[in-house]
Amino acid sequence: MVKIGPSMLSADFSKLANEITAVASAGADFIHWDVMDGHFVPSLTIGPLVIKALRPHCSLFFDVHLMISPVDPYIDEFAAAGADSLIIHPESGPHVHRTLQKIRRLGKKAGIALNPSTPLNVLNWIIQDIDVVLLMSVNPGFGGQEFIPEQLEKIKQLRQFLDQHAPNRFIDLQVDGGVNEKTAPQIIAAGANRLVAGTAVFRDGVTQYAHNIQKLRKA
Repeated sequence: MVKIGPSMLSADFSKLANEITAVASAGADFIHWDVMDGHFVPSLTIGPLVIKALRPHCSLFFDVHLMISPVDPYIDEFAAAGADSLIIHPESGPHVHRTLQKIRRLGKKAGIALNPSTPLNVLNWIIQDIDVVLLMSVNPGFGGQEFIPEQLEKIKQLRQFLDQHAPNRFIDLQVDGGVNEKTAPQIIAAGANRLVAGTAVFRDGVTQYAHNIQKLRKA
């Protein structure tokens, strides 16, 4: 089953509590949070206090993508704030294996994010410690970017890699960046099962959220 997670980066930050309630009611499967530090990526977004403040407003799975470096000092805080999964980049710390193990010890789903130019072989020695791979189909740091077509082949190779190297369990393949009703069918056909969508969900205002999510599902 394909799951759709609205990226809150595209929401109205002046009323985030209302926004997550609205997309949850509109049929979202999970909520995706983009945490940016202005260092690992150019933009600066939110910290654990925002996650903590909004956790009581929504019972959906909180998927937290940490685009911060160094990432290790913040794992405990985001876990305590209410994240259900913590997704890190292999470039964001010196001991990725240790970081992933720590996330799991805290009772959270552990994920690894791959930038468009990050090779798949970084997964060779950590695949046993990950629950989800987030493939970035744009360069991280900004919302509203266009999907990079070359990433479709990477999605195909990644799905094959995961199925081959983890045959006894299913690892989610999540794609973020330029996801809309045009690109979604191609992304799913290539092997992804989770879609993160920002602009495609939040465009045209709150009355259209359910319609926008349904359009993605039908696509």
